[in-house]
Amino acid sequence: MKAVNNDIGVLIVNLGTPSEPTAGAVYKYLAQFLSDKRVIDLPSIAWKTLLYGMILPLRSPKVAKLYQQIWTVQGSPLRFYNESIANKLDSCLSTDNQRYICKSAMSYGEPSLDNALLEFEQLNIKKIIVVPLYPQYSATTTAVVYDQIAARFTKTRYLPELRMVMDYCDNEKYIEALANSVTKSRSEEQGVSSQLLVMSFHGMPQRYVDAGDPYQLQCQRTATALANKLGLSEQQWTICYQSRFGKAQWLTPYTDLVLKGLPQQDIKHIDVVCPAFSVDCLETLEEIAQENHQYFNQQGGEGYRYIPALNDSDDHIAMLMALIEQQSLGWVQP
Repeated sequence: MKAVNNDIGVLIVNLGTPSEPTAGAVYKYLAQFLSDKRVIDLPSIAWKTLLYGMILPLRSPKVAKLYQQIWTVQGSPLRFYNESIANKLDSCLSTDNQRYICKSAMSYGEPSLDNALLEFEQLNIKKIIVVPLYPQYSATTTAVVYDQIAARFTKTRYLPELRMVMDYCDNEKYIEALANSVTKSRSEEQGVSSQLLVMSFHGMPQRYVDAGDPYQLQCQRTATALANKLGLSEQQWTICYQSRFGKAQWLTPYTDLVLKGLPQQDIKHIDVVCPAFSVDCLETLEEIAQENHQYFNQQGGEGYRYIPALNDSDDHIAMLMALIEQQSLGWVQP
């Protein structure tokens, strides 16, 4: 396929995933991910010594077993959904007057962001819209995409026009899509209704926020907008942060501790949604849907429902189309 006229390239970018659920593949993926200074800001020599000497050898086999629990016939759920989203957008966006060429890419692992940009270069695409699938901006996620794009174009003489979605934490269509997913899930509930909507966001070290990362503020904006859209009172929802790693102070309250404590407050029927995750992955399918479900039940919980990520749903595709079309203003003839 060759680019023609005014073709626009669209990159749908996510964090990444191992190529297979094995210790070797997980080791390779985590080594790339955890070596990024945006992700881990500790002194390089000390961190790399710890990473390669202890963390990767010990953690890779354990994490591989977790990936094995969620792996599907299509492979990694995150990669499958990211590619499905790109394919659907590719089909839905183009018109008789304007063609969009959409590709899936990962910051770590395959398909790599670097290779996707190289493909656009080979297609002679001069205009590119980058959509990191992170509703809330963070230097550990969105800025990584920016860094890698900048690094790619240090190798070329000609730069395409670039536009990038920085966040959409309280975008009206995003909140509407989340609200629809919660409403649909709750309409399927049988027996006792949920007493509480738990909104679990990915965590990060507190020092990152103290240094100016707006992530926590944007999580709060998402949670508040979703609660308002659903018409929930303050007693009907709560916010917490998952996936902490290491001994440093992370954003609180911690999801696992919140879930363990709810039954003691006589809250035994809950729904859990993860608005920071655009597609389902290890942190939602294993950590939330399985591990934290067990914590809740062990403390006396009786009803627990994980509400899936937006994935490649029609609402999600429509929302992303609107974001992309907004970014296309001035490039596309009315």
